[in-house]
Amino acid sequence: MIQAFGLTSYSRKDLPPAVDDVSFEARAGRVTALLGATGAGKTTVLRLMLELQQGRGLTYFRGRPLHRIAHPTREVGVLMGDVPGHPARTVRGHLRMLCAAAGVPVRRAEEVLEVVGLVSLRDERLGTLSRGMDRRLGLACALLPDPHTLVLDDPADGLSTRESHWLHGMLRAHAAQGGSVLFTTSEPKEAARAADHVITLEQGRLVADQEATEFARTRLRPRVAVRTPHAARLAALLGKEARTAHRSVEVVREGGNRLSVYGSTCADVGETAFRHGVLVHQLADEIGDMGPGGGPFPGEAPQAAQDPRAGATGPETGELLGDGAVGVAGPEMRGGPAAPDDFASQSGSHMRGARVMPADPKGHGDQAPNSGPGTPSGPAEGSGHAALGSATASMAPAPLSPLPPPISVRSAPSPLRPLRYELRRAAGIGTGFLTGAAVLVTSALTAVLLARVGHTPQARLLAAWPRELPLPPAALGAGLLGALAFGDEFRHPALAADRGTVPRRLGLLTAKLVVAAVTALALAFLAVGCDAEVLYLVYGRELTDVPADWLSLSASWFGLVVGCAWAGVLAAGIFRSTTAGLAAVVAVPMLVVPLVRKALDGGSVRAAAGLPARLREVLLLQWPFGGERYLAGAVRVIAQPVGGALALSLTALLCAYLLTALRSRVR
Repeated sequence: MIQAFGLTSYSRKDLPPAVDDVSFEARAGRVTALLGATGAGKTTVLRLMLELQQGRGLTYFRGRPLHRIAHPTREVGVLMGDVPGHPARTVRGHLRMLCAAAGVPVRRAEEVLEVVGLVSLRDERLGTLSRGMDRRLGLACALLPDPHTLVLDDPADGLSTRESHWLHGMLRAHAAQGGSVLFTTSEPKEAARAADHVITLEQGRLVADQEATEFARTRLRPRVAVRTPHAARLAALLGKEARTAHRSVEVVREGGNRLSVYGSTCADVGETAFRHGVLVHQLADEIGDMGPGGGPFPGEAPQAAQDPRAGATGPETGELLGDGAVGVAGPEMRGGPAAPDDFASQSGSHMRGARVMPADPKGHGDQAPNSGPGTPSGPAEGSGHAALGSATASMAPAPLSPLPPPISVRSAPSPLRPLRYELRRAAGIGTGFLTGAAVLVTSALTAVLLARVGHTPQARLLAAWPRELPLPPAALGAGLLGALAFGDEFRHPALAADRGTVPRRLGLLTAKLVVAAVTALALAFLAVGCDAEVLYLVYGRELTDVPADWLSLSASWFGLVVGCAWAGVLAAGIFRSTTAGLAAVVAVPMLVVPLVRKALDGGSVRAAAGLPARLREVLLLQWPFGGERYLAGAVRVIAQPVGGALALSLTALLCAYLLTALRSRVR
């Protein structure tokens, strides 16, 4: 269950807080609706609950706050706004990537796709999905790790009636299996029909915490309840007077001797009955049902038949026509008087002549004990989950698809699961492949132009690195791919479904650095190979000779490209921007290298030349397999201005990333 205590948002300047001291419970096995008009604070309440916004108060999910849960996605499934993901990623690829992030088997993606009805669209791109399909995918993402609790912000917004019925049926099925469901809505009818419990907000304050039956009785459409042995005659008289007076009045035959009159008052109905000598046993104002069109959702008939609130019913929809019920409506009046309640809906009476509106013959009105002529009966409890009459039973829809079976989540040793996630993230879209192809083409063309101009050293020629440019195309491409690894994720936050932002976890960072390094090494190798091949085809073998010091040059080349990729990853993770990551890569040769040159002034190579021997003397150890040569080579690479500047930048970025991660964890 969900327990929220004293949720209060921080106020800005002199404005009152958007949410002020909101406390409620959402129990397991029940669907809870958070109802309020636009600006009432519903989304702010959810953000405070999920710790996406700073404020005061506590929220417990089955007795634990969210930050104390090791794997929040396995406890709480969240859908807020559109589905976060790259628009070029496929539906199946997006879910398979999230499977790796949540640590669940990859077959789970196919299971939830079948449940939400997206099997035929599994190869469609996220950017091409309609609003209804996007909602289905969002529910699939929330159900993927088999969470106990579902928290959804206005999930039916923009959906058709049929799609809304399907969505709320899925939520009720999840609650029927013992889960907790909390969703927000601004439609009172939707809350009354789809929820078991309704929490009402107004201007950031809790004004009502009610069962759905009580909510329907006190907050929905008013009516006049009439009991008379001459129900058909009185209905005809009321309709005739409504047409004569050009008023919009709707009369619904509730079965037996009961009528429900919408758009009129007790005084008007009583005067009509008195003038025509109609005996009335009951005449009372009621606020209880949702009026015509407010019947139960398709697929809810089996649950409603066993619901303890099944006896509470209101009139059924206008599509169910019968012979034994009479309803009367006045002429069409688009500017007719509205219901006095703020939550009242339009009467729906836009038909000329009489309108036939049958009702459940087993409704609540006929089950209540008969009252005396002057004793008003209690208000009807129309909740939308009523037992259906014979007319409804004849057109009951097919049952809902079952939820996917529960799964046994096994934790994978870190960083194996983040590494699997990162591989699927990087390979799921074509941005990386297109960037790599563009880098190889640019590098080959640059090498050909440098060879034509001449006076370029062999090493720079193979790397396609003009002296006028701060970095070669391969290094810039590796930096861009590294920046995309984190920056693009903040732009399309696939990992933010449960916490609102991409977490700065060390396991995730390690996986990104490993994948970025492998990608950079492949790009560096392919760039040199393509440059050599193009130079051989254009100019012959004389420009493709291998330099004598190829080993040290190769180490410097691979170190430069990998360092640029890592700089892009770290900077994008700190600043949450791909542009900032690429700017950090370009800043190394343009800003940091001149500073390093001035600081070292060329003496670092002489000072580092005897470093392996001095370390061996101090530690009294012999380097196995000629290790001092490799160490000396690494020191020479770092001692170079570019290598030293890159190492310094990476160290600073890594420290800043760790500080940012620790700061967010402390918060």
